[in-house]
Amino acid sequence: MRRWLALAAAVALIATVPDVWAAAALPDSGMPWWGWPLSLFVVCFVLGIIAVPAGVGGGVLFVPIVGGFFPFHLDFVRGAGLLVALASALSAGPALLQSGLANLRLALPLAVVASASSILGAMIGFALPTSVVQVALGGTILAIVLLMAVAKKSELPEVAAPDAISTALGMHGVFVEPTTGRQVPWQVHRTATGLVVFFFIGILAGMFGLGAGWANLPALNLLMGVPLKVSAGTSSFILSLVDSSAAWVYLNKGAVLPMIAVPSVIGMMLGAKIGARLLTVLPAATVRKLVLGLLAFAGLRALLKGLGVWP
Repeated sequence: MRRWLALAAAVALIATVPDVWAAAALPDSGMPWWGWPLSLFVVCFVLGIIAVPAGVGGGVLFVPIVGGFFPFHLDFVRGAGLLVALASALSAGPALLQSGLANLRLALPLAVVASASSILGAMIGFALPTSVVQVALGGTILAIVLLMAVAKKSELPEVAAPDAISTALGMHGVFVEPTTGRQVPWQVHRTATGLVVFFFIGILAGMFGLGAGWANLPALNLLMGVPLKVSAGTSSFILSLVDSSAAWVYLNKGAVLPMIAVPSVIGMMLGAKIGARLLTVLPAATVRKLVLGLLAFAGLRALLKGLGVWP
């Protein structure tokens, strides 16, 4: 009942969008303003379905696709993209903490660094011309495709000994493997390098409005030696803190519009529920290849749009 009330409230919020807001978001569009939120809901619903089986966050799909193929200003798309990624991360956070798959001692130092740099990234994004941001977004998305295509995963990385920073910060723990019930101790190394990497991840997240799970996971798993399942859970928790910080900059700049953000978040969340149920049915490898192709096309579109080749 509460979900339906929230949905009704969201629809009512969209219906109260002032005409001036619609004009700001869609300066050259001939379609009635209410048609775009409806189209956005449908697209995000589909993206939510394919994001879960593919193992990617909704934000990394949302920004390049909506920014490249919808007539919204890129600032509004980036602001909505942060909320899309934030909603998914917040919904999963409590369960991940209770299950032990997200570790606070591991997440907080990295999240503090990435949160501060995400604010810097958001300010950089607003300071640069839209065309420059569009080109940089296209290049970043294509780099993400390459990273996702070649990056390997290690279920239980070997860490011979923790470094001094991780020991001082208490970055270690034990998680219970759900399939076997076995307790798996873990510890962390290369913490200083990890902090530097997360600083740049935060800049990318704030600048482009992307959920940074695509970068958090390999940084935790391959660089710092965190087990894969703990990396995935902690990555989602870090994402909720980082995107919250960057989102305030977009809110302060007036770059979060309900008519774009609300249908995007609702569509993505509803689609993700279906995607979670299909996770055991659909071949994840096939869906992942589809997502990589989709991202490559959207990244190329953003790059050419920023260069003025494909307006």
